[in-house]
Amino acid sequence: MTDSSTDITSPLAVGALVTVIGGAGFIGRYVVEALAKAGYRVRAVSRHADSALFLKPLGDLGQIQVVSGNVRSDADMVAAFDGAAAGVNLVGILAESGNQRFADLQAAGAGRAARAAAAAGVTDYVQMSAIGADASSRIPYARSKGEGEQQVLAALPFAAVLRPSLVAGPEDQFFNRFAGMARVAPFLPAISGDSLFQPVYVRDVADAVVAALQSGDARGRIFELGGPDVLSFTAILKMISDLTGLNRPVVALSDFTSGLLAKVGDYVPFMPMNSDQLAMLKLGNICAPGMPGLEQLGITPTPLAAFVPEMMQRYRRGGRFAKAAQGPDA
Repeated sequence: MTDSSTDITSPLAVGALVTVIGGAGFIGRYVVEALAKAGYRVRAVSRHADSALFLKPLGDLGQIQVVSGNVRSDADMVAAFDGAAAGVNLVGILAESGNQRFADLQAAGAGRAARAAAAAGVTDYVQMSAIGADASSRIPYARSKGEGEQQVLAALPFAAVLRPSLVAGPEDQFFNRFAGMARVAPFLPAISGDSLFQPVYVRDVADAVVAALQSGDARGRIFELGGPDVLSFTAILKMISDLTGLNRPVVALSDFTSGLLAKVGDYVPFMPMNSDQLAMLKLGNICAPGMPGLEQLGITPTPLAAFVPEMMQRYRRGGRFAKAAQGPDA
């Protein structure tokens, strides 16, 4: 077992085994691909390995191993990190449902994975958190993220913590959710429309994970990851309306109506957001001034214009080759 307090600054050797907890998720698939591209062997851990087999072609023959494992299980985490040189924990949920609870997954689960990694002697580790993480927050999502950070750093003081803003990409649950809504709804609801986002491209987040594992300067530090565009919720909805060519009006909702819809969203999964998400939205979702971010990890942030228009093409009437409507100037 390696002492987790040891200052190990030598770079992670190419070919080393990296365990990725939550490797089959939205961010996970890109992290697995980026690690494989960088020359590492990857053990992708998913609750259901059979549903994660799509990851294997992202690397060379035998480079990516897919195994079953649950972050709630001590035994599963011990097995997941057996023989690994490094670890990445990506497990997180946007809303609670059934037995999927913030405290179990994002706090206790994060700690369980980190302790197993420490026992296995990993030398590098990345914990995926979120902007707004705060162990003293009254918001369960933010509180569990903050508690998870604390548990990880207690077990692995050298771990790098990444806090992304809204992560955007082909399979995301934000741009795609509201674009899908635009297909069927007469308008797009601006809930707390002045709240600010700093969307970050999912491939930049994946590259940040690799960079944090490779960089001695990232050890024990917290990074907030945001893209170059800072937009209000209203502006993002207008962008979605324009790029899909659906030209849905964006309607500002009162605090009362927003709160009512969010309460419904606590019980109905297809609603725009739930109470937790509304509370986080009102806090804003941009990087704090002075916090290290993508640039400090050697990554140039990708603007939304480089990938969101292509994402929105499939929502146009007539498909991706239909003529896009010309939206207003940004």
